[in-house]
Parts: sequence; structure tokens; C-alpha cells
Amino acid sequence: MSIKVRYFASLKDSVGRGEDELHVSDPLAVHAVWQRLNPDFAMPDAVLAAVNMDYVALDAQVTDGDVLAFFPPVTGG
Repeated sequence: MSIKVRYFASLKDSVGRGEDELHVSDPLAVHAVWQRLNPDFAMPDAVLAAVNMDYVALDAQVTDGDVLAFFPPVTGG
């Protein structure tokens, strides 16, 4: 199964790339995808995640064909 992973804004700079493709045999939780792709870089606090353009919790499952996006916390005024 294949999962496309995208990083936005400061996360893109922090991990050093804009996207990854992960091939796994079983569904994974969002946080497990991060750990597998970034083993030396802990997920920053308050990161937002979206699967197929819908925000999800970090324990949500990601399955074949999904697009997972990570966003830094957003503030506005």
C-alpha cells in the first residue's frame, strides 16, 4: 500500500523536504507515519494532520491511496 505524505510551511523546512511516499503492508496511525519517515526528528507539539484534506487526530488510521498532510500550528489575528 502507498501513502503520499506532504509537509507544509516550517515543517517542510524542518524535515528538509516537501513530500514523501511511504510503502507499507498494513494501515498505520498518523503519528506512526511521522515516526517511520522522520525517526531522528520528533513530531513538534501541536502539529495538525489532514488525511485527504480532512483534519484528523494523530491516532487516525492512514490506508492505501491516502494523502496525509502535516501542518505546523496556525495562529491568526
